[in-house]
Amino acid sequence: MLQIDNTIISLDLLDEKFVCDLASCKGICCIEGDAGAPLLEEEVKIIEDLLPVIWDDLSDVSKEVINKQGVSYIDEDGEPVTSIVNGAECVFTYTDESGICKCAIEKAYREGKTDFYKPISCHLYPVRLQKYDEFTAVNYHRWHICNCARKLGGKLKVPVYRFLKEPLIRRFGEEWFEQLEIADKELKNR
Repeated sequence: MLQIDNTIISLDLLDEKFVCDLASCKGICCIEGDAGAPLLEEEVKIIEDLLPVIWDDLSDVSKEVINKQGVSYIDEDGEPVTSIVNGAECVFTYTDESGICKCAIEKAYREGKTDFYKPISCHLYPVRLQKYDEFTAVNYHRWHICNCARKLGGKLKVPVYRFLKEPLIRRFGEEWFEQLEIADKELKNR
């Protein structure tokens, strides 16, 4: 473990290799699982306000779920998560012309329709954050559906934290990321 400010970081972020391989996995992380993606309280309101912008990109069944329960629900840990279809698929998922599942929120961002990229938990994946009273744990989450990402990351020699540079900076800031880079160099020089 490594501590930077009020975060405790798993060394897996430095040691494990990871690069998403959408051509292989087809974005399955958006349609597999047993709960929605974790949301910050403020993200729920942002997403609610974005609905008119992304509505036409959503499936009819996603629209039904949103109309019935909203953009999110409270999970078993008492935290907000994105609403899901059939107990698995995120309501914000759409399939592009090449058969890859993608995020309608991110699509709106890329098209310049919003300044909200997507929920930070999605942007950070495969990193998961766990908030405690005094610190936030920053952990690498291993999921078998990401085997192709670990394989590509190994081939390209890209550690998890480097692959996630943009979302880590989005969440923790440039200075935090620079400290992580320094720690990685120091640990490798031992």
